[in-house]
Amino acid sequence: MTRSRFRDRGIGAMVGLRLATLVPVLVVVSAALFAAAAVSPFDPLVGYLGARYESTSAADRTLLTEQLGLDAPWYQLYGRWLAALGTGDLGISRSFAQPVGELLAQRIPWTMLLVLAAMGVAVTVALIAGVWSGMRRGGVVDRIVTASCVAMQGLPPFVVSLAAIAVFAVGLGWLPPAGLTDAGADAGFGQVARHLVLPAAALAVSQVPWLLLAVRESVSDRRGEDFVVGAATRGIDTATITRRHILPTSLAPFVTILGARLPEVVVGAVLVEEIFSWPGVAGAFVQSAKDLDMPLLAVLTVGTTCAVMLGSLLADVAVVVLDPRVRADG
Repeated sequence: MTRSRFRDRGIGAMVGLRLATLVPVLVVVSAALFAAAAVSPFDPLVGYLGARYESTSAADRTLLTEQLGLDAPWYQLYGRWLAALGTGDLGISRSFAQPVGELLAQRIPWTMLLVLAAMGVAVTVALIAGVWSGMRRGGVVDRIVTASCVAMQGLPPFVVSLAAIAVFAVGLGWLPPAGLTDAGADAGFGQVARHLVLPAAALAVSQVPWLLLAVRESVSDRRGEDFVVGAATRGIDTATITRRHILPTSLAPFVTILGARLPEVVVGAVLVEEIFSWPGVAGAFVQSAKDLDMPLLAVLTVGTTCAVMLGSLLADVAVVVLDPRVRADG
């Protein structure tokens, strides 16, 4: 068997093993969610009744709880949810008074737009600045970049978001502070793009330091390896050595860090969306958690867990493909 075929089988085995563990993990996560909701101090009727909650008598609350089936043990509620999910029925969100599937169809595209724009910027900046800094390690630019990244690593996304609003929206007035569009305006390209700048930049800034430092370190290490020294000895110019020899072998550690940062990206997106009133799934996630809106909360929790696990799997496969020295052990 050739080395390539052996490697392909290793990748296939790794993918199969990860996918086999996906369903049990999702079952445990969703079951734990329903169990935790059963002992939560929040009353699910608060979100259902809204402002009428305080004026509703205790007897009426009890009756409504029974009518909605909220008085059943958590495992019965979980069983009903699983049964409905098996038929493709995601349920009705009490918090938003609409089908969960319809709600997700409206909000997920905006979250995807935010995350893809932010990570596109973060990856581009990290690769360009990281390669430049790694090739000139110890120089003035490298010291400035490294010091900036170390300082920014400790800044959570909500701090970056609030600072961006204070400077660019309130102070300078260059960009809108929140929302998808100006009040009453249609969601056209110009409106959405203008409102996307600050939240995407805030999320990107929160991820750049980790990615950039990973590229810098990897590029710096590759500079001293024999194949790079040999290429330089043969008279190959620095740009060609960087593009053909250093950068390809430096991508594997970068992809590893990118995969490891996926949970942080999800958390960061939630915070950024809430601060900028971006109409993605984050607001629905927070609201469903406060209201114990289980049809919506369970789908969002399971979906997020699944996305993170699949993203991590793709990152690991990419590392194995990019770096022949890495084994696909699963």
